[in-house]
Amino acid sequence: MALRRQNEMLSTFSMASMTDVIFLLLIFFMVTSTFVFPTAMEVNLPQGSTQTAIKPGTKVYIDKEQKIYGSFSDEEPVLIENEEQLMAFLQLTGKNAPEQFIALYADEAVPYGAIVKILDRGAKANLKIVLATKPVSRK
Repeated sequence: MALRRQNEMLSTFSMASMTDVIFLLLIFFMVTSTFVFPTAMEVNLPQGSTQTAIKPGTKVYIDKEQKIYGSFSDEEPVLIENEEQLMAFLQLTGKNAPEQFIALYADEAVPYGAIVKILDRGAKANLKIVLATKPVSRK
């Protein structure tokens, strides 16, 4: 008798609730994956007529509030708060890959003096820094 009840319970097991859980997890991960990209830092690059084929491994960003960020390869940019941290970041780049270029992404609203200051720090560390621009829109 107990075996018969157990067989009846197994035959009525429904997978509907399991599929609901799977779909909810799928939706959750799809929605949360859209928040992965750093959207807090926005840099409007000035336009340039030529583009280089060089893909720099290290990037330095200056936003319109003149906050400086740095990142190695595809890492998320990290805020650099003072000049000592900037020099340490540049020197670490020089030790890891001295032959590589550093890309400087400066917002078009940043004063020229702030850009020259970073270029000067790179020259002191014997590094090659290139200015990143966006391509000219051809209409």
